[in-house]
Formats: sequence, C-alpha cells, structure tokens
Amino acid sequence: MKRKLWFTTGLLLLIIGCNNYYMICSLNPFYVEKNIIVLPDVEGSWFAKPPAQPTKTSADSSNSKIWGIADTTSTWTIKRVISKHVLKSSKGEDSIIYNPENYYIAQLVRATDSVAYQFKVVLFNVKKGLYADFIPNAKESMIKSKLASNSFFEMHTLARLKLTHDKAELSWLNAGCVKEMIEKKRVRVNYQWVKETGRFLLTATSRDLTEMLERYADQSRFINWDTQQARLNLTRIN
Repeated sequence: MKRKLWFTTGLLLLIIGCNNYYMICSLNPFYVEKNIIVLPDVEGSWFAKPPAQPTKTSADSSNSKIWGIADTTSTWTIKRVISKHVLKSSKGEDSIIYNPENYYIAQLVRATDSVAYQFKVVLFNVKKGLYADFIPNAKESMIKSKLASNSFFEMHTLARLKLTHDKAELSWLNAGCVKEMIEKKRVRVNYQWVKETGRFLLTATSRDLTEMLERYADQSRFINWDTQQARLNLTRIN
C-alpha cells in the first residue's frame, strides 16, 4: 500500500512539474530503436530564433511565454556522441576504442552564463517524417530552458525536424493537440491528467507512441506541425 501511495504521489509531482502546456511531455521516449537514424547534417553550431507570430492575441502566445531565456539567446552546438572505451590486450596493454553512438548532444551556451544547457537528442523516422526526441541531459538544463518543461524530472518532448543545409525548423508537439485527440477517441494511449493543473503527462510505451505517430503525424487535420505554438528556426553558424 505504501509503495502504491509513493508511486501515485511521485507521478503527481511529475505531472505538476511538467507545466509547459506548449509541449507534451512523456515518461518514455517517442521512438523505438529500429526507427533511430543518424544525420551528419544536423551537426554544427546554430542560432535559434522563434518564427514570427502572425498575430499576438494574448500574452500567452508570445515568444517570451513559450521559450525560456536560454533557448533563444544561446548558440546551439549539436554533436554526435562518441564514447570511449579502454580495451586491454592479452599482454596487458591498453588500447582506446572509439564508438559513435546513435544520438546527439545539443549544448546551449550563452556568453553571460557560466554553465551550458545540454539535451540528449535522438533523431528518428516515422513513415516519411523526421523527428527529434529531446530530454534534459543535466540538471542545469532545467533552469532557464522551456525544453525541460519547467520540471525537475527528465521527461521527453517531441519535435518534427525539417532540415536543409543551413536551415532547420523544429516544431514541438503541443499538449493541447494530444489532449484533443484523446478526448475525441482518436488516440488511445496511456496518460495521466491532473485537473488542478490542467496538464497531461503521457505514460504510454514507446511502441504505443510510435503507433500514434504512424497513424496521425503525417495528417495535418490531426497534427498540423506548421501551427504548433512551440517552434524554433535554426540558422547554421558553422
């Protein structure tokens, strides 16, 4: 009984922490292993800027509400992770083995900060769509970035990625969009909803989340990536 109460209380804190309504949060990754891809073109340094708002009908729709200080005033440096292992030979000699991993680190650095903000980024395909799964890589990432969803827990957010040589467009899946699909019985995935905070937290498996994307992500009548509120345009610096 105590264990069940502890889990329920912990989950409630997770949901309350995930209070950035502009992005849906998930306890599990939005991808399955077989869909992961590596794209060398995503590596490099980028300048991030929100797209112009067509209209500003309320303060809640302003970029200052959607994005944290670090997100749009930092240089984004994206690098593929290379792990290093020491292999000992039969003679007892050490040799270093370098192994490229299948994910990236996006580091956000501001000239005025003494720390960097880091996110693990996994790129993956679903049908013809290219997506990026973001998760905070260190506690420092949770201070001034809305990508961490104002949470002190490491949760996943999902962005569609459109990439050219010197431009990249990121559009994060909106919590309201998922809420509507669940309420209209289009999507059947596990979630938790806290009425007091008005927030969703997805608890579905990665397989179920992948099936959701397979069915709806390429249909603008269900998910219109061009009108999601949390969007960023990246321009390559080098």
